[in-house]
Amino acid sequence: MPKDWTDNLLARWGSLRPGLNMDTYQVTARISRIALHIARHQEEVFGRVGLNRGEIGVLSALRTAGPSQRLSPTRLFKGLMLSSAGITSRLDGLESRGLVKRTPDPGDRRAVQVELTDAGRKLLDEAVAANTRSEHELLGNLTAAEIASLGKLLRKMLAGLEPGSGG
Repeated sequence: MPKDWTDNLLARWGSLRPGLNMDTYQVTARISRIALHIARHQEEVFGRVGLNRGEIGVLSALRTAGPSQRLSPTRLFKGLMLSSAGITSRLDGLESRGLVKRTPDPGDRRAVQVELTDAGRKLLDEAVAANTRSEHELLGNLTAAEIASLGKLLRKMLAGLEPGSGG
């Protein structure tokens, strides 16, 4: 396999700092670069239906929240690792477009629940289907066995970074 950007970078660092063990960069530098490619690709795919990755995150959290497809803003911002202001801004935009709606929380009259609308569900399903096809193309140079193996290794790595996250 030909050398890539990471190999060239590590070779340059190796000449600058010959005693420094940079083996982990074989993984982390590539993951970082792959993440940038995936993010750019997803923004392009989601942009075709008028959404961005952050909005997809909110809609997806609601879509997978069980039969009610409803969550509190607090559960949303904690699950998506956003600030309270960040989730409020996203919800305002999504609500103004009719993709989510805020309703009073039946268990706490001071609180609200955020619910996915039919329009939000339809648009999200369209975006996820398009992205799924696109991501199959992104991984097109890997076999099914390699994808499964890489998925297990990445799960193991992530478990060390997010202990007990289980979903």
